[in-house]
Amino acid sequence: MIDRLQHLERLQASLDEFPVVGLIGARQVGKTTLARELARRASGPVTFFDLESSRDVARLEDPLLALEGLRGLVIIDEIQLRPDLFPSLRVLADRADQPARFLVLGSASPLLLRQSSETLAGRIFYYELPGLDAAETGPEQLERLWLRGGFPRSFTAASEPASNRWRRQFIRTYLERDLSELGIRLPSTTMRRFWSMLAHYHGEVWNGSELARAFGVSQKTVRSYLDTLCSTFMARRLEPWFENLAKRQVRSPKIYLSDTGILHTLLGLETQHDLLGHPKVGASWEGHAINEVIAHLGALPEECYFWRLHSGAELDLLVRRGRLRLGFEIKRSSGPRLTPSMRSALEHLKLNELIVIYSGDTTYPLTRGVRAVGLERLRIDVPSLP
Repeated sequence: MIDRLQHLERLQASLDEFPVVGLIGARQVGKTTLARELARRASGPVTFFDLESSRDVARLEDPLLALEGLRGLVIIDEIQLRPDLFPSLRVLADRADQPARFLVLGSASPLLLRQSSETLAGRIFYYELPGLDAAETGPEQLERLWLRGGFPRSFTAASEPASNRWRRQFIRTYLERDLSELGIRLPSTTMRRFWSMLAHYHGEVWNGSELARAFGVSQKTVRSYLDTLCSTFMARRLEPWFENLAKRQVRSPKIYLSDTGILHTLLGLETQHDLLGHPKVGASWEGHAINEVIAHLGALPEECYFWRLHSGAELDLLVRRGRLRLGFEIKRSSGPRLTPSMRSALEHLKLNELIVIYSGDTTYPLTRGVRAVGLERLRIDVPSLP
């Protein structure tokens, strides 16, 4: 098992602060494994419910009766199967002595998030578990992580063919079973077509009218398909940053598939050779680098943006926390140079620093406030967010 110590520490800190923590993320990303490791390290009593087990479902037939006497850590897995538990959790979270903390695990859906947020407002904290990153696999595994993606079983598969088989089966199960279990009613063939089409738009600014024409449906319909992929952690919507500047700025989001391994399977890329010869290789590496930067910084989705002027100047990733503004430009090259676009971003966005992430293994300055950092050096030369 790959050590996910950083997530364990963050999850424990969240439980120390909130009576209920929702551990959410894509299917097979490692939520249950992480929860069991947290339980193993707990100093007090631990109770585990798996809502895919008929025995545990029967135990929770009367939720208040089953849960109110428990102490320590209570873990409820697959919470999306029993959203009716949230009112009982609200009652238990409001007890003055708070004898138990509740960790609920689930693959999110719009309905699940809405129900839990409405019922447990002010009582629940959502912790999103991403796929593996280089801090967990080791920087020497960056190329493998890029090709196979961050799902643990895909990354640790015994061979490339085995990894590809796992990803193909994951896609099939997601379309044929997972979506319906999350209450999302869409034909699997329709969603497969859209998902595959979106893979070809990976790393591009959202153009709903173009996709709607290509797909033969309305813009509202393709937007709902995108919302489904984003709410189930299959796609990342990077929102645009715009201020009251004189120059015209792009105001549509940029779209990435969340996992590069899934992206490559949808594009039919099975080997590193296939990937390096494909037109989307640059966009794929950009998404991979952005995943690494966000994971390393510990940045929240609402802190991450991209920026682009209609005149052509752009910034791949802007991270804002408080008064701090960090810019990241992604270049799949061996030696990036300072460009007018970088100067424009530095000036207009008033960045504390602009960091050019590239495919080398050294760090060097480009000009004042701008430096190039090899992706392998990211965790050594770029401090995480305060």
